[in-house]
Amino acid sequence: MPESRAGSGEADTCPAVCGHTHLFPGARCRVQGLSDPRAFAADPWPVELDLRFSDGVVADARLRTGGSEGAVLVVPPYTTGAGTLIDARAWTVREFAGAGDEVELIIGRHASA
Repeated sequence: MPESRAGSGEADTCPAVCGHTHLFPGARCRVQGLSDPRAFAADPWPVELDLRFSDGVVADARLRTGGSEGAVLVVPPYTTGAGTLIDARAWTVREFAGAGDEVELIIGRHASA
């Protein structure tokens, strides 16, 4: 089995802390637990994420890379802490910025799923 590039845990999943209860253009998420945040910010690779929203909800997500739209964050449907159903969405990632041992993702527009 190839070595995980995500972090030192057993799985290829990293936490990503989001400042809101949902994603939108301009929203920011801080990816934690990457083995080499600087390299990831410069040349991102596919990774599974646990999006941790501000209301305490955690949603599975996957960052895809290498497609015609660039990096895309794919999020299945989830329900916010207030009970609002958020449909499955795919988002382009407008920017990756190193922030110490984290990488901040800045969400762009909707992408094709």
